[in-house]
Amino acid sequence: MPNPPSRIDQTLTLVVLAVLIVGCFFVLRPFMTALAWAAILCTTTWPLFLRLKAALRGRAGLAAGGMVVLLSLLMLAPFVIAGATIADNADQMVAWGRAAVEAGPPSPPAWVGDLPLVGATASAYWASVAHDTAQLLRVLSNYLEPMRKFALALGASIVGGLLQLALSIFIAWFMFRDGDAIVERLHAATHRIAGARGAQLADVAGATVRGVVLGILGTALVQGVVAGIGFWIAGIDAAPLLGLLTFVLSPVPIGPPMVWIPAGLWLIHGGETGWGIFVLAWGALVVSTIDNVIKPLIISRGAELPFVLVLLGVLGGAIAFGAIGVFLGPVLLAVGYALVVEWAATEADD
Repeated sequence: MPNPPSRIDQTLTLVVLAVLIVGCFFVLRPFMTALAWAAILCTTTWPLFLRLKAALRGRAGLAAGGMVVLLSLLMLAPFVIAGATIADNADQMVAWGRAAVEAGPPSPPAWVGDLPLVGATASAYWASVAHDTAQLLRVLSNYLEPMRKFALALGASIVGGLLQLALSIFIAWFMFRDGDAIVERLHAATHRIAGARGAQLADVAGATVRGVVLGILGTALVQGVVAGIGFWIAGIDAAPLLGLLTFVLSPVPIGPPMVWIPAGLWLIHGGETGWGIFVLAWGALVVSTIDNVIKPLIISRGAELPFVLVLLGVLGGAIAFGAIGVFLGPVLLAVGYALVVEWAATEADD
């Protein structure tokens, strides 16, 4: 029989293993967001992949390619369409901004002058800016640099999110192709670490991911498409861009109204009262109703996520992972919440 390893050998083995784990973490750290999102996409769409694989007579690579094409169309195409819309309307937006500066703000309403203490000063300053384009430009110049920095940061976040999304779809191809082996090894690892309970928690995590992703991402996609259709019917040139903005803001509480309410009021302000009322009614009766119907129905199949966790997931995910974190954050919190609830229920039964 071989001699058992000494304590020094065991310590060296643990040190080498720890260094290896830390090294792997630092190598993969730039891709953690893409890896996590790829795993979430594969877990969510795995039943569809199995159907496609069966239809293609077991050719996993071809089925994985089909899933990648489908995910690209669903998740990348809207951003391409919105970018094309911005490019097509860039000249019009510049002309509108120039005309707004030349026209200046309207004269101050009477109630401004009636404000206590600061009314007279505020009204006089407002009137001077409204009738003096040069002074208005000087005032606006104080905000140009902060606005430029904000625009650059926002653009960098969006571009970074798109790159992470594209990378996650690319990684998803390998996960789809080798999914059976990955699932088998994960089940073996969880069973070795936590026994039968580990396999049960893994199943709970998978069901939660599917329910929350379909509830949040599916609802956002439907809301964005329906809102875009409403904006297009109303004759808004930037309908694809507003639809994409509705899609991005859908996970945020009262997010979609932040798009369709200003759009409707803008149409009313421009003299198109009928279409403005139509957009407001479409948003209230159709777009926002979708959130109240589809999301609870789908998420109830996974785990009912408390409102505060959705809010914290959206905000914290955006801060931690950028644009893609708007959807990634709530999913991660939902999985953690479901595992804690399941673990607590199991402990209570024991």
